[in-house]
Amino acid sequence: MTKQERMKIPRQEMPLQDTLIRRGNFEEVSLGLPEDAAVKEAERCLQCKKPKCVEGCPVGVLIPQFIKALREGDINEAVRVMKIKNNLPAVCGRVCPQENQCEGNCILGKTGEPLAIGRLERYIGDYELSRRTCPMVKPHDTGKKVAVVGSGPAGIACAVDLGREGHKVTIFESLHSAGGVLIYGIPEFRLPKPVVHSEIDYAVQCLGIEIKTDHIIGRTVTLDELLGEYDAVFIGTGAGLPNFMKIPGINYSGVMSANEFLTRINLMKAYRFPEYDTPVRIGGRVAVIGAGNVAMDSARCAVRLQKSMGMESGEVHVIYRRSRDEVPARLEEFHHAEEEGIIFDFLTSPVEIFGDINGNVTGIKCIRMKLGDADASGRKKPVPLANSEFTIDVDTVIMALGTSPNPVVFTNNGNLRRTNEGTVVADNETGRTSRERLWAGGDVVTGSATVISAMGAGKRAAADIHRFLMEGM
Repeated sequence: MTKQERMKIPRQEMPLQDTLIRRGNFEEVSLGLPEDAAVKEAERCLQCKKPKCVEGCPVGVLIPQFIKALREGDINEAVRVMKIKNNLPAVCGRVCPQENQCEGNCILGKTGEPLAIGRLERYIGDYELSRRTCPMVKPHDTGKKVAVVGSGPAGIACAVDLGREGHKVTIFESLHSAGGVLIYGIPEFRLPKPVVHSEIDYAVQCLGIEIKTDHIIGRTVTLDELLGEYDAVFIGTGAGLPNFMKIPGINYSGVMSANEFLTRINLMKAYRFPEYDTPVRIGGRVAVIGAGNVAMDSARCAVRLQKSMGMESGEVHVIYRRSRDEVPARLEEFHHAEEEGIIFDFLTSPVEIFGDINGNVTGIKCIRMKLGDADASGRKKPVPLANSEFTIDVDTVIMALGTSPNPVVFTNNGNLRRTNEGTVVADNETGRTSRERLWAGGDVVTGSATVISAMGAGKRAAADIHRFLMEGM
């Protein structure tokens, strides 16, 4: 097939669950490409000599090679090539912001639609999950012990790479289930729990990795104690401390963080109401503050909870101080939220929350905004418009304004350098911190970022830990 013929093949669309039906359930929205569509999409790849897509991937997946194997019908080889760099392809294929990473660099995107790399990654990941054609093999034991704090994407990536080198790895997880933000933060309709559990359980069984749940570092055991028992320690605890606006009424009942809201739904299985009668307060009129992926997840969960509790006339607002052009959420998730009836209030910022005599939320006072000059982030700064205040009647307010690292982890560790925002200071390439034998990576270093970025940090740290353990460097 010539280059021109490949460029004429249309991008293969992902089958989706019907919009009206999916508003009433937590089942996965995107259904995955069938085999014929996956192979057809793979035919679009131009096999560039200098593939920009690889440069855009934080873990450097060998994209042209796995796609070439796929379109030649050798899916087992495609899986093998994929797993050289990516331990969690079924996860990354579902939640990575491909449009800003691999697909954002695809040469096809300059004149048309970029290659659907994420959809192909998911296809390969799902194939491996269902058939297990690429077993992980634990090599000879090196006699070295490593503690990994946190079982989210950074911790899992680090643990698996160290396990593959023959080190004895123990993961410490504060919650009762492993997976970190992949389990408690991302809803079932975007990332089904069995996908995460299957990826983690398989790695644990193959490589002999031990997971200790219900262990809060800083309480159950300290970092100092871990450093006394293990040859190296990696911190991948993410950023689990939610940010709140400092406005009047923030303490009314009915105001909560997206972190709490999503944890109750995901980890405590409120998405399976009434089978699991997890207490989640959700009203018929909900306001979500913020417009990132967590805000989209919160709003879409709120719609589904309203439906499951019989609130057919419920409404959910997303309040965002900038315009729709600046929405930080993935474009796909934003579109899905619009399709599901979420109401977006752009150029709007809350200034006060109202409540009744019993302390329950009754409304939120907002002010209109306009965009001014660019701020330090390069985005146009929102500026309040005088005398433009108005009120929206709501009974639930969910704050989705970002998170910071939980300080409990750092109890009695004064020598560990941290920023004013609470993140750990660590070398970007190696993950080394100011303390000897202590590495860190992922959101606990960068603040809230992406799953694949956290995995990349975990893998870079694992490579440096291995070098340190074997060469003393």
